[in-house]
Amino acid sequence: MSDATAPDGSVLAADGTPLKRSLARSLRLQKTRALLLVAPLLIFVLVSFIIPIGAMLFRSVENSQVADTLPLTVAALQDWSPEAGTLPEEPVYAAFVTDMIAAVEAKEHTKLGTRLNYEQTGMSSLFRKSGRRIKRLDTESGAPLKDQLIAVDKKWGDVETWATIKTHSVRYTNGYFLNAIDMQRTPEGAAVQPEDKRILLKLFGRTLWMSLAITCSCILLGYPIAWLLANLPARKANLLLILVLLPFWTSLLVRTSAWKVLLQQQGVINDILVWLGMLSDDGRLIMINNQTGTIIAMTHILLPFMILPMYSVMQTIAPSYLRAAKSMGATNWTAFWRVYFPQSVPGIGAGSILVFILAIGYYITPEIVGGTKGVFISNRIAYHISSSLNWGLAAALGAILLAVVLILYWAYDKIVGIDNVKLG
Repeated sequence: MSDATAPDGSVLAADGTPLKRSLARSLRLQKTRALLLVAPLLIFVLVSFIIPIGAMLFRSVENSQVADTLPLTVAALQDWSPEAGTLPEEPVYAAFVTDMIAAVEAKEHTKLGTRLNYEQTGMSSLFRKSGRRIKRLDTESGAPLKDQLIAVDKKWGDVETWATIKTHSVRYTNGYFLNAIDMQRTPEGAAVQPEDKRILLKLFGRTLWMSLAITCSCILLGYPIAWLLANLPARKANLLLILVLLPFWTSLLVRTSAWKVLLQQQGVINDILVWLGMLSDDGRLIMINNQTGTIIAMTHILLPFMILPMYSVMQTIAPSYLRAAKSMGATNWTAFWRVYFPQSVPGIGAGSILVFILAIGYYITPEIVGGTKGVFISNRIAYHISSSLNWGLAAALGAILLAVVLILYWAYDKIVGIDNVKLG
């Protein structure tokens, strides 16, 4: 048998290398193999999830379009102050004409107009109109370009137009975030939006309280069902569980559209209430295109996500605990409230987090049944992404929504403790 120690006293492996070095090499090989196994998933998540979200969030502060399209104009406007109330001098107009001619050739002027139109209504049409006529201006005779440009459109003689260009010429801006909280970036600094444009903070508040209402209604409806699932015989519990999972086999759009049929004033629910004599025909309930319809439809859609975590936790609660409590003189209610309910709270916590986070980001169901009074902030985000193409504002709204969720998650962890949340 070979000597297992080196002359310096260190333990050797079977191949003669120091045991410590051999173990370190073995651990490195194990970690490398594990990393190679998960690498495809990590790359997929990085490429399809992390990078796109990061790029979208970057849009909430990126604002290089004005500076890139009108570089000479932005430089010339540095010495002009909109607070003076006077129009820029001739060099600014000359620089703008030069930039616009280049922008028209590159077909970038319409994009710039769209960007500035987010800040001041009418800028898009102004840039389109000016782009069609900019090459007709006399740039060689020495005639003032200021007067020629104002003749193209009188808005070029408006201080507010040039103030908008200068204010939003920075490459990184807080303007999108200000817009997301019903404020705006102005030459004087942050200012409150006009009253007729203050809608986003209201939508944030509505989203939070309606998501909380949906979560509470799911708890009230889901708890008895989860208790039945956990305490019925296996055969009956499996049948009931199939009914709980049945909505997952039906299209979300179909389920939401069905609620639109059920909840309308001439729908099934109102017809039944009128037939039972609980309502008069001219006193039918308005349950669609409002917050009531959104809460009802989303409670139905998200209820399984509340039932399943509670059921999985309740399954682990031994029935002997209740029997022991009753044998010691506790009533049914006392045994439930003092023994059974505390053990089911982790399931309620897990279901509440899941339902609340899903509800706060939902937009299909509120869009269909919510009308103008039952939509969420997520509907506004979808609108800016797909319709208005104001991706910067959509990214800012998404970032704020993400921050709100993280803050609520942190508060939940501090108050309840995330370690107390279980999935069974």
